[in-house]
Amino acid sequence: MIRTFQQPDSLKSVNHVSQGLITPERTALNLIRKLCQALAEAEIAYCHWKSNNAIDRSASGENDLDLLISRADASRFAEILFRLGFKQASAQPEKQMPGVVDYFGYEPEADAWVHVHAHYQLILGHDMSKNFRLPIEKPFIESAVYDGLFNIPAPEFEYIVLVIRMILKHSTWDAILGREGSLKKVEREELAYLQARINQVRLEEILGQHLPYIDVALFNDCLQALQPGCSIGKRIKIGQRLQARLRTNGRRLLTADVSTKLWHRVVLAIRSRIFKAKPKYRLDAGGAMIAIVGGDGAGKTTAVDALYDWLSKHLATSRVHMGKPAWSWTTRSVRALLKIPQLVGFYPLEATFAETLTQKSPVSPGYAWLLREVCRARDRYWTYVKARRFAANGGLVIVDRYSLSQVRLMDGPLAELFISQLTAGPQGKLFLSPRKEHRLTQLLIKLEKSYYQQTAVPELLIVLRVHPDIAVQRKTDEDPASVRKRSTEIWELDWEEIDAHIIEASKSKEEVLAEIKALIWSEL
Repeated sequence: MIRTFQQPDSLKSVNHVSQGLITPERTALNLIRKLCQALAEAEIAYCHWKSNNAIDRSASGENDLDLLISRADASRFAEILFRLGFKQASAQPEKQMPGVVDYFGYEPEADAWVHVHAHYQLILGHDMSKNFRLPIEKPFIESAVYDGLFNIPAPEFEYIVLVIRMILKHSTWDAILGREGSLKKVEREELAYLQARINQVRLEEILGQHLPYIDVALFNDCLQALQPGCSIGKRIKIGQRLQARLRTNGRRLLTADVSTKLWHRVVLAIRSRIFKAKPKYRLDAGGAMIAIVGGDGAGKTTAVDALYDWLSKHLATSRVHMGKPAWSWTTRSVRALLKIPQLVGFYPLEATFAETLTQKSPVSPGYAWLLREVCRARDRYWTYVKARRFAANGGLVIVDRYSLSQVRLMDGPLAELFISQLTAGPQGKLFLSPRKEHRLTQLLIKLEKSYYQQTAVPELLIVLRVHPDIAVQRKTDEDPASVRKRSTEIWELDWEEIDAHIIEASKSKEEVLAEIKALIWSEL
């Protein structure tokens, strides 16, 4: 007979799902309802294969959906997901597993993610290697019954697989040395939940018929190893015995598996502790640059921050500010040199475009202004290059402001316009005032333009358009005339010339963000 797992006193009450207080049908997201309905209508052979004691959390999108799907239905399953707007994504290389595909869906009404782990094989083992495959997918799926939303496997199948998973995860010598020898609370809860529902005779039949290399005696020892009072030495021996019995189902040799786990630990530690990077998924269809453009008061920064928080939860995401790029060492050096004549009073301190044209000084600030603009163009160019590389490698880049030839007052080449206005004004007569025919002036104008000419239109351009009057009311910390001028340019521009998506930003923040999120997800 199979020995029973001792259920903690705190868990001896009937699980809340079985009581009917919280059911998957009542808590399910609309997108998950549609998915389950489509799978049923297409007669896809599948089941939600683990963590079914918390199936209500999976239905609500709080937990991932771990679905085991028949290989014969793989293509039809993928078609259903794509039809419902899911996007296929890949984890970091060390986290990828054969026969496992990840999909992400988004439900705008609930502003919620749905993460589907599509398993075509039962791949088990430590999180750092997942070295073993149990070739029992067909009977596992065939044992499933419909629970009103999902197909749920027989508790005996789920229990056997869970016990094997827990031993491989917590009872090997490397796991114990890595301080992963104890089961987590949720894992003990899942064991207790399934233990209360299994049929002992049926469980032994499954072991004998589908897993003959794991006999009843070994399975009983595995259960004992999961008990809190089991000694470390005994647990390690049982873990070694189980791995030896599973050797023919391994993806690699046991020694190579240990090396793989150790290597992945080192890689993840370096990535998280030194580079402060968390493992994220990348869309298989490719990355994208998502530019948010608009006048002052349109809510660009608010939208960029919200979109980054939304996408970076699961996907490799970066955000950059093209309007205010980080200074390179070249820019820092040039600006430091330009400070010297400023300090001795040759020309005023750095000012805006309009202020520079009206300032009084013994020496024209024209060349200093041109040099700073060339440096700004260069910094924007390198910011763009880094963002484009990130997107080319499958990442998503949220760009605050963008260099567009149609927009003249923000984030574009200004040198030629500046020279024409400087020459026409009183500052054109100052000492060392640049003129359009001067070679140095022409060189700086050409250099600035060259940086902007290498900036291509992003994959997704979103324009937040708000009436200039509203922009002035919102942007009270800046000069109203400047705010109105920049907002008017965005408001009156004919955006049909380029492939831009117009969002009316006069609506509430929640409405604007909901519209942007739905747009982005439909376009990726």
